[in-house]
Amino acid sequence: MQFQFDSLASFFAMDGHGPYVWASYGMVVLVLVVLAVTPVFRQRKLRRELQQQLRQEEARRRAATTRAASQRAAEVVE
Repeated sequence: MQFQFDSLASFFAMDGHGPYVWASYGMVVLVLVVLAVTPVFRQRKLRRELQQQLRQEEARRRAATTRAASQRAAEVVE
């Protein structure tokens, strides 16, 4: 079996086409990494937003319950 290139340097140079070939491979790897990582970051952001909304709703419920209890207490006193 014979290899196409004589040395590692000629493999990377690829008869003058190396920069294009390696830049293309680099761009493909970059795009694949971005496509793999983006959903993870988006999911984390959505979870944080959902937790914040749940905390706000719970605070509103507690405030409404406290308000209703104080109104009932005021009605009893009057």
